[in-house]
Amino acid sequence: MTFDPDTSNPWIAKAVELRDIFARDAVERDQLGGRPVEQIRLLKQSGLLTIVIPKEFGGAGEPYSTALKIGREFAKVDGSIGHIYGYHFSALIAARLNSDEPRSADLLRRSAAGDWFWGNTGNSFSKTLFGRKDGEWTIVNGFKPFASGSHVADYLSTSWEDEVSGERKFAAIPADREGITILDDWDGIGQTQTGSGKVAYKDVRIHDSELVRGWVDASLPIRTIGPLQQQSVLLNVFIGTAQGALLAARDYTINSSRPWMYSGVERHIDDPWIKRQYGELWVKTRAATVLADRAAAALDHAIARGKALTEQERGEAAVAVAAANVLAGDVALEVTTEIFEVMGARSAVRKYGFDRFWRNARIHTLHNPAEYKTRTVGTWYLTGAYPEPGVFR
Repeated sequence: MTFDPDTSNPWIAKAVELRDIFARDAVERDQLGGRPVEQIRLLKQSGLLTIVIPKEFGGAGEPYSTALKIGREFAKVDGSIGHIYGYHFSALIAARLNSDEPRSADLLRRSAAGDWFWGNTGNSFSKTLFGRKDGEWTIVNGFKPFASGSHVADYLSTSWEDEVSGERKFAAIPADREGITILDDWDGIGQTQTGSGKVAYKDVRIHDSELVRGWVDASLPIRTIGPLQQQSVLLNVFIGTAQGALLAARDYTINSSRPWMYSGVERHIDDPWIKRQYGELWVKTRAATVLADRAAAALDHAIARGKALTEQERGEAAVAVAAANVLAGDVALEVTTEIFEVMGARSAVRKYGFDRFWRNARIHTLHNPAEYKTRTVGTWYLTGAYPEPGVFR
């Protein structure tokens, strides 16, 4: 009834404890923006940053679905933390999928041992960062936008275009590398503590030993799973936001809302209109949650298959994630908008911070247009064709 998670998993139980701590000042932090330094400290202390790293490299060896559900819990109260927690694992996905290679294995070991928090400066659309070779080094200049998590990161995943060939290169480097400036200039209407602004590079030196495999490598189906993990982060932030908004609205309606003067009832919750609206919102949120869980299971299955993963299996996972993404985004936008109707006029003031749910859902869905996910599902349904692997599918 209340979207309670399965706390028999100790990592989920720990996440619920942190979620309740994050909730205490979530409204204030959303309104202030800035860096969630204390929240990152608590995440490190909890051990939740290393849970999907395989045990042989010092992690807990949990499936990605555990991390997705943890991000969902955080997003119930704080979309920013749910967002950057999930993106932390997105920055590690290439190393995780190529853990049989020495360089990736070493990166996983060091990340687990150092309890690193990862940020992203590898925006796939932007061609604003360029590098030129200098022996065993590459000298990188320019900037990257939408650098989520960079403002509190220990390590960064990054990408740039080679000045001569135009080829895109990828690397993993310390966030405090000389020449890197975290501008922390994000001013979006939502997700205010994600640090999704720009990171500037001025003559940053990156050694050949820091280069990593790209985000999508078509040499094997398993090496194209990274985008599905990132898309799964997005959709679970949507789910958590919808659930959190509905829970917060229900509590307000029960404890604070007053019946409309013509409703003929003494309690707002006895109004048939209010009952119907809450019923519809719950059903839609529950349906989106079930589809999200199905997509998470499909992602787990694909990753567990490893190099044996077939193109068909990869395609089935891609369709499952796309379908869940469409419904999750639509439901998040609907729930976060309509809760004000069932709570009433007094709920729409800044001190309650209910608007953060809509702002977070609205800005986050813009980075992942549902139209193209819907077409992906429709194309598969009509023709049987799976989506071609790419940075958003």
